[in-house]
Amino acid sequence: MAVKIRLKRMGAKKSPFYRVVVADSRSPRDGRFVEEIGTYNPLTEPAQIKIKEDRAIYWLQTGAQPSDSARNLLSQVGVMKKLHELRQSK
Repeated sequence: MAVKIRLKRMGAKKSPFYRVVVADSRSPRDGRFVEEIGTYNPLTEPAQIKIKEDRAIYWLQTGAQPSDSARNLLSQVGVMKKLHELRQSK
């Protein structure tokens, strides 16, 4: 099963709210997912990003590939840096 970390769009029309989810790459964008690992609200100033860092690192270590937008969010929170440091320490 090819697993991806990506954004699931929620909210009303013209007021998006996203959940950061781990999903099978074959499932639809807003469809079935394995686990929710965070949220992203672009409408607040500054944009509000909440990510469960331990779960994100776990999924990245087990081979989940983040989408481009999810990778940017993970980088802003600092998860990608922690993952890099974990890989360097081994």
